Amino acid sequence: MQSPVERPKVVVVMPAYNAARTLVRTYREIPSDVVDHVILVDDLSRDDTVAVAQLLELQVVVHRQNLGYGGNQKTCYDTALAEGAEVVVMLHPDYQYDATRIPDLIAPILEGKADMMLGSRFLGDPLAGGMPRWKYVANQFLTGLENRVFGLRLSEYHSGFRAYSRGLLEAIDYHANSDDFVFDQELVSQVVMAGLRIGEIAVPTRYFPEASSVNFRRSVVYGLATLRTLLRHRRAVRSRSGKATGDATATATR
Repeated sequence: MQSPVERPKVVVVMPAYNAARTLVRTYREIPSDVVDHVILVDDLSRDDTVAVAQLLELQVVVHRQNLGYGGNQKTCYDTALAEGAEVVVMLHPDYQYDATRIPDLIAPILEGKADMMLGSRFLGDPLAGGMPRWKYVANQFLTGLENRVFGLRLSEYHSGFRAYSRGLLEAIDYHANSDDFVFDQELVSQVVMAGLRIGEIAVPTRYFPEASSVNFRRSVVYGLATLRTLLRHRRAVRSRSGKATGDATATATR
Protein backbone atom coordinates (compact mmCIF):
# COMPACT_ATOMS: atom_id res chain seq x y z
CA MET A 1 0.00 0.00 0.00
CA GLN A 2 1.40 3.37 -1.02
CA SER A 3 1.80 5.98 1.68
CA PRO A 4 -0.06 9.24 1.07
CA VAL A 5 1.98 12.01 -0.48
CA GLU A 6 2.89 14.62 2.09
CA ARG A 7 1.65 18.06 1.19
CA PRO A 8 4.11 20.96 1.45
CA LYS A 9 4.30 22.58 4.88
CA VAL A 10 2.59 25.99 4.94
CA VAL A 11 3.68 28.46 7.60
CA VAL A 12 2.10 31.84 8.33
CA VAL A 13 4.38 34.53 9.74
CA MET A 14 3.08 37.71 11.34
CA PRO A 15 5.48 40.64 11.84
CA ALA A 16 3.90 42.30 14.87
CA TYR A 17 4.14 45.62 16.65
CA ASN A 18 1.37 46.67 19.06
CA ALA A 19 -1.13 44.24 17.55
CA ALA A 20 -2.86 43.06 20.75
CA ARG A 21 -6.27 44.51 19.81
CA THR A 22 -6.46 42.84 16.39
CA LEU A 23 -4.39 39.66 16.73
CA VAL A 24 -7.19 37.35 17.87
CA ARG A 25 -9.49 38.37 15.02
CA THR A 26 -6.67 37.94 12.50
CA TYR A 27 -5.70 34.53 13.84
CA ARG A 28 -9.27 33.20 13.87
CA GLU A 29 -9.55 33.71 10.12
CA ILE A 30 -6.44 31.64 9.30
CA PRO A 31 -7.68 28.33 7.81
CA SER A 32 -6.26 25.58 10.02
CA ASP A 33 -6.89 22.89 7.42
CA VAL A 34 -4.38 24.56 5.09
CA VAL A 35 -1.89 26.24 7.46
CA ASP A 36 0.39 23.96 9.47
CA HIS A 37 2.08 26.47 11.75
CA VAL A 38 1.83 30.13 12.78
CA ILE A 39 4.77 32.26 13.91
CA LEU A 40 4.53 35.73 15.41
CA VAL A 41 7.64 37.90 15.64
CA ASP A 42 7.20 40.76 18.08
CA ASP A 43 9.24 43.91 17.51
CA LEU A 44 9.27 45.06 21.14
CA SER A 45 5.58 45.97 21.35
CA ARG A 46 4.42 48.27 24.13
CA ASP A 47 1.08 46.49 24.53
CA ASP A 48 0.07 42.89 25.27
CA THR A 49 0.82 41.45 21.83
CA VAL A 50 3.16 38.77 23.22
CA ALA A 51 0.75 37.72 25.97
CA VAL A 52 -2.12 37.41 23.51
CA ALA A 53 0.02 35.41 21.07
CA GLN A 54 1.04 33.04 23.86
CA LEU A 55 -2.60 32.53 24.87
CA LEU A 56 -3.28 31.58 21.25
CA GLU A 57 -0.38 29.11 21.51
CA LEU A 58 1.50 30.62 18.59
CA GLN A 59 5.23 30.25 18.21
CA VAL A 60 6.47 33.61 19.48
CA VAL A 61 9.84 35.22 18.80
CA VAL A 62 10.51 38.45 20.70
CA HIS A 63 13.15 40.94 19.59
CA ARG A 64 15.31 42.41 22.34
CA GLN A 65 15.22 45.75 20.53
CA ASN A 66 13.02 47.26 17.85
CA LEU A 67 14.49 46.23 14.48
CA GLY A 68 11.90 47.83 12.21
CA TYR A 69 9.41 46.33 9.77
CA GLY A 70 12.03 44.91 7.45
CA GLY A 71 14.14 43.60 10.32
CA ASN A 72 11.05 41.88 11.68
CA GLN A 73 10.38 40.15 8.37
CA LYS A 74 13.95 38.88 8.21
CA THR A 75 13.40 37.11 11.54
CA CYS A 76 10.03 35.84 10.28
CA TYR A 77 11.52 34.18 7.21
CA ASP A 78 14.58 32.83 9.03
CA THR A 79 12.31 31.21 11.62
CA ALA A 80 9.86 29.82 9.07
CA LEU A 81 12.63 28.24 7.00
CA ALA A 82 14.13 26.74 10.16
CA GLU A 83 10.71 25.21 10.88
CA GLY A 84 10.73 23.46 7.51
CA ALA A 85 8.28 25.70 5.65
CA GLU A 86 7.83 25.02 1.95
CA VAL A 87 5.43 27.95 1.54
CA VAL A 88 5.57 31.05 3.75
CA VAL A 89 2.61 33.41 4.04
CA MET A 90 3.33 36.88 5.44
CA LEU A 91 0.21 38.34 7.04
CA HIS A 92 -0.05 41.63 8.90
CA PRO A 93 -1.75 40.93 12.25
CA ASP A 94 -3.75 44.17 12.10
CA TYR A 95 -6.88 42.53 10.62
CA GLN A 96 -6.75 44.66 7.47
CA TYR A 97 -6.46 41.60 5.23
CA ASP A 98 -8.82 38.66 4.82
CA ALA A 99 -6.83 35.61 5.94
CA THR A 100 -9.54 33.25 4.69
CA ARG A 101 -8.05 33.89 1.22
CA ILE A 102 -4.84 32.04 2.11
CA PRO A 103 -5.80 28.89 0.13
CA ASP A 104 -6.27 30.98 -3.03
CA LEU A 105 -3.09 32.95 -2.34
CA ILE A 106 -0.84 29.90 -2.07
CA ALA A 107 -2.49 27.74 -4.75
CA PRO A 108 -0.33 29.04 -7.67
CA ILE A 109 2.82 28.38 -5.62
CA LEU A 110 1.72 24.85 -4.72
CA GLU A 111 0.88 24.23 -8.38
CA GLY A 112 4.31 25.43 -9.49
CA LYS A 113 2.89 28.38 -11.41
CA ALA A 114 4.36 31.17 -9.23
CA ASP A 115 7.20 31.76 -6.79
CA MET A 116 5.65 34.78 -5.07
CA MET A 117 2.03 35.85 -4.67
CA LEU A 118 0.52 39.17 -3.65
CA GLY A 119 -2.91 39.76 -2.16
CA SER A 120 -4.03 42.85 -4.06
CA ARG A 121 -6.58 45.29 -2.74
CA PHE A 122 -6.65 47.01 -6.13
CA LEU A 123 -8.23 44.10 -7.96
CA GLY A 124 -11.28 45.08 -5.95
CA ASP A 125 -12.41 48.43 -4.53
CA PRO A 126 -10.03 49.58 -1.78
CA LEU A 127 -11.88 52.86 -1.33
CA ALA A 128 -15.01 50.93 -0.42
CA GLY A 129 -12.93 49.16 2.24
CA GLY A 130 -12.04 52.50 3.79
CA MET A 131 -8.65 53.21 2.22
CA PRO A 132 -7.92 56.96 2.48
CA ARG A 133 -7.97 58.60 -0.94
CA TRP A 134 -4.44 59.98 -0.56
CA LYS A 135 -3.17 56.44 0.05
CA TYR A 136 -5.11 55.24 -2.99
CA VAL A 137 -3.54 57.87 -5.25
CA ALA A 138 -0.01 57.34 -3.87
CA ASN A 139 -0.30 53.56 -4.24
CA GLN A 140 -1.48 53.82 -7.82
CA PHE A 141 1.30 56.27 -8.70
CA LEU A 142 4.06 54.07 -7.25
CA THR A 143 2.57 50.90 -8.73
CA GLY A 144 2.54 52.49 -12.19
CA LEU A 145 6.21 53.38 -11.89
CA GLU A 146 7.09 49.93 -10.56
CA ASN A 147 5.32 48.23 -13.44
CA ARG A 148 7.37 50.27 -15.92
CA VAL A 149 10.69 49.60 -14.16
CA PHE A 150 10.08 45.94 -13.30
CA GLY A 151 8.42 45.14 -16.63
CA LEU A 152 5.34 43.67 -14.95
CA ARG A 153 1.60 44.35 -15.00
CA LEU A 154 0.55 44.03 -11.37
CA SER A 155 -2.26 45.99 -9.76
CA GLU A 156 -0.42 46.56 -6.47
CA TYR A 157 3.03 46.10 -4.88
CA HIS A 158 2.27 47.45 -1.39
CA SER A 159 0.26 44.66 0.18
CA GLY A 160 0.74 43.29 3.69
CA PHE A 161 -0.52 39.89 2.56
CA ARG A 162 2.03 37.86 0.55
CA ALA A 163 3.25 34.33 -0.03
CA TYR A 164 6.65 32.98 -1.01
CA SER A 165 8.02 29.60 -1.97
CA ARG A 166 10.90 28.21 0.04
CA GLY A 167 12.99 28.17 -3.11
CA LEU A 168 12.51 31.92 -3.58
CA LEU A 169 13.51 32.78 -0.01
CA GLU A 170 16.61 30.61 -0.34
CA ALA A 171 17.50 32.08 -3.74
CA ILE A 172 17.53 35.77 -2.79
CA ASP A 173 19.53 37.56 -0.10
CA TYR A 174 16.70 39.25 1.79
CA HIS A 175 19.11 40.03 4.63
CA ALA A 176 20.75 42.59 2.34
CA ASN A 177 17.55 44.64 2.32
CA SER A 178 16.51 47.56 4.49
CA ASP A 179 15.14 47.09 8.00
CA ASP A 180 12.49 49.70 7.22
CA PHE A 181 9.20 49.56 5.25
CA VAL A 182 10.94 49.64 1.86
CA PHE A 183 12.11 46.06 2.53
CA ASP A 184 9.09 44.80 0.60
CA GLN A 185 9.97 46.71 -2.57
CA GLU A 186 13.65 45.80 -2.37
CA LEU A 187 12.60 42.16 -2.15
CA VAL A 188 10.42 42.52 -5.26
CA SER A 189 13.42 44.01 -7.07
CA GLN A 190 15.51 40.97 -6.08
CA VAL A 191 12.77 38.60 -7.25
CA VAL A 192 12.53 40.33 -10.64
CA MET A 193 16.32 40.34 -11.06
CA ALA A 194 16.37 36.61 -10.29
CA GLY A 195 13.79 35.95 -13.00
CA LEU A 196 11.28 34.47 -10.55
CA ARG A 197 7.52 34.56 -11.12
CA ILE A 198 5.11 36.90 -9.33
CA GLY A 199 1.33 36.56 -9.34
CA GLU A 200 -1.59 38.17 -7.52
CA ILE A 201 -5.15 37.54 -6.38
CA ALA A 202 -7.87 39.92 -5.27
CA VAL A 203 -8.34 40.41 -1.54
CA PRO A 204 -10.75 42.71 0.29
CA THR A 205 -9.28 45.03 2.89
CA ARG A 206 -10.52 46.73 6.01
CA TYR A 207 -9.52 50.11 7.39
CA PHE A 208 -10.68 50.89 10.93
CA PRO A 209 -9.29 52.74 13.99
CA GLU A 210 -7.57 49.71 15.60
CA ALA A 211 -5.76 48.70 12.41
CA SER A 212 -2.21 49.93 12.09
CA SER A 213 -1.61 52.35 9.27
CA VAL A 214 1.47 54.25 8.21
CA ASN A 215 0.89 57.97 8.70
CA PHE A 216 1.40 60.60 6.00
CA ARG A 217 4.97 61.52 7.02
CA ARG A 218 6.10 57.89 7.12
CA SER A 219 4.34 57.30 3.80
CA VAL A 220 6.35 60.10 2.20
CA VAL A 221 9.58 58.58 3.51
CA TYR A 222 8.48 55.18 2.22
CA GLY A 223 7.55 56.61 -1.18
CA LEU A 224 10.94 58.28 -1.60
CA ALA A 225 12.71 55.09 -0.54
CA THR A 226 10.67 53.16 -3.12
CA LEU A 227 11.76 55.60 -5.83
CA ARG A 228 15.41 55.10 -4.83
CA THR A 229 14.88 51.33 -5.03
CA LEU A 230 13.54 51.70 -8.56
CA LEU A 231 16.53 53.80 -9.59
CA ARG A 232 18.93 51.19 -8.20
CA HIS A 233 17.02 48.45 -9.97
CA ARG A 234 17.19 50.27 -13.30
CA ARG A 235 20.93 50.83 -12.91
CA ALA A 236 21.43 47.16 -12.07
CA VAL A 237 19.48 46.08 -15.15
CA ARG A 238 21.49 48.41 -17.40
CA SER A 239 24.74 47.22 -15.85
CA ARG A 240 23.79 43.59 -16.43
CA SER A 241 22.73 44.37 -20.00
CA GLY A 242 26.00 46.20 -20.67
CA LYS A 243 28.04 43.34 -19.27
CA ALA A 244 26.14 40.82 -21.37
CA THR A 245 26.73 42.91 -24.50
CA GLY A 246 30.41 43.25 -23.67
CA ASP A 247 30.78 39.51 -23.09
CA ALA A 248 29.04 38.76 -26.39
CA THR A 249 31.28 41.19 -28.26
CA ALA A 250 34.40 39.71 -26.68
CA THR A 251 33.28 36.19 -27.63
CA ALA A 252 32.56 37.23 -31.23
CA THR A 253 36.03 38.75 -31.68
CA ARG A 254 37.93 35.72 -30.45
